[in-house]
Amino acid sequence: FNGSSIEVKVELTLLDKEKDTDVMSPNGKASPFSDCRPNGALGHCSDEDSAPPRLYQPRDYVEASVCHVKDLENGQMREVDLGSGRALLIKEHGEFSAIAHKCPHYGAPLVKGVLSKGHVRCPWHGACFNIATGDIEDFPGLDSLPTFQVTFVVWLTMPFTFPAIHIPCPAGLVCAETLRQEGFTDRIVMCTMDKHPPYDRPKLSKSLESTAEQLRLRSIDFLQDHDIELLTEKEAVAVDVKTRAVTFQDGSRMEYRKLFIATGSKPKPMNYKGQDVKNVFHLRTPEDANCVARLANNRNAVIVGTSFVGMEVAAALTDKAHSVSIIGIEAIPFQKALGEKVGRAIMKVGLPWEIRLSELRLKEVLLKSGKVLRADVCVIGTGSRPATGFLKGSGVHMDSKGFVPVNKTMQTNVEGVFAGGDIVTFPFLGRSNKKVNIPHWQMAHVHGRVAALGMMGRPTEIKTVPYFWSAMFGKSIRYAGYGEGFDDVVIQGDLDELKFVAFYTRSEEVIAVASMNYDPIVSRVAEVLGSGKTIRKRDVETGDMSWLIDKGSQ
Repeated sequence: FNGSSIEVKVELTLLDKEKDTDVMSPNGKASPFSDCRPNGALGHCSDEDSAPPRLYQPRDYVEASVCHVKDLENGQMREVDLGSGRALLIKEHGEFSAIAHKCPHYGAPLVKGVLSKGHVRCPWHGACFNIATGDIEDFPGLDSLPTFQVTFVVWLTMPFTFPAIHIPCPAGLVCAETLRQEGFTDRIVMCTMDKHPPYDRPKLSKSLESTAEQLRLRSIDFLQDHDIELLTEKEAVAVDVKTRAVTFQDGSRMEYRKLFIATGSKPKPMNYKGQDVKNVFHLRTPEDANCVARLANNRNAVIVGTSFVGMEVAAALTDKAHSVSIIGIEAIPFQKALGEKVGRAIMKVGLPWEIRLSELRLKEVLLKSGKVLRADVCVIGTGSRPATGFLKGSGVHMDSKGFVPVNKTMQTNVEGVFAGGDIVTFPFLGRSNKKVNIPHWQMAHVHGRVAALGMMGRPTEIKTVPYFWSAMFGKSIRYAGYGEGFDDVVIQGDLDELKFVAFYTRSEEVIAVASMNYDPIVSRVAEVLGSGKTIRKRDVETGDMSWLIDKGSQ
């Protein structure tokens, strides 16, 4: 961005139909734009009970420019004029939000209140409101606050063309959106070998009958509205960092000024005779998932491998297939990730396997024990490896396993080339900036945002606590932290009933946690770890969970 000129102003958006309303609380004037919802979501209703937010068409809105983006410092609040009323503009942790400027209880000016950790507390009677949603989080008062959409008006003069090319897993999509959110106005191109716009891939193994349309993360209209070009069925086959160009399988070539690579992972190859077997799947696309569900209906399904994906597919088929067989080479599923005790609680012992093919359709799976399993459909979930083969000879450094090492800004060894998602090893703050690979959907989102900020010259470190979830047999597993190298597992709860918390420790320190039917303890542990506090093994061995609130070492 050398030589560029950027000016950013903040706009607030309010409903045209409400701009002249003057709503009164029982004890005084509240916001003139009040759209108070009785009883905030927290403590009053579940997510399922909450009414969906109303979607307004662009004509319903009136926009007002309220200040320059640099006028507010982090942790600052300001009352701003919207023409026929006022709102409270807030900046915390670099993010802007806006809510009604007066407390609905007695009309106290919230600009004089206390801003802390995502909420503002009324200066008169202590009611608290979430600054992102307006929900009342503490009382007195019954009503929540209306919120306002915060947008940025950007003037950007660039001395050169800067197409940022993204290959979306979620990292690419988040990177593109962050660039737009942060004021980048030049060309953005996303290229993917998929034939669909970015979709929620983790749901493939949990909801086999979902279509690409149902799984999509953003619509084509959304991408067009934000001037993000999407090229589908566009597989990259080579990168030339000297000429700053990407070559695609169709022979086309595209130059770049900044490049973000997020090609994700691909299935590990498995040796068996035959090619293009029509009823064997690696579950990479919505079409794969739909075919598995159709072929397994009242028939025999075999799942090869005890990965999370394989086990989720097995669980999804239990009420559809005539039989489901799970086979693998691990004696205990998930032992490496979750430990022996948790693995045994989730699934019975697997068996070694090998596959026997008949023509172009799998007929059966022959185990080393001699047992034969009938197979009308087979899903292979034996793990994955980074999809980075096209980077060989590019100048972008890869390790012996094909992972791409990046720095704190997600930049590779090549200036202007960034990478994220499953393919990278990145400095992880929780392990003293040791470079690790964490192939979580949540972490890919973080990578995309950090890379975008790095591209724009606004470096930021990853402080996120890794968070993972899985669902099988009607149960959800939640996991937070980075448990690689754990040396002990402390179990609280009942493994037999699948109602437990497992704390993974390393050298007397808790480094990760997993749970089933014990919400929201994993999120609470993530909050503690995210605050920089250390959880000691002795804290979790007692069974007393009060330490989550008031203990932990700095």
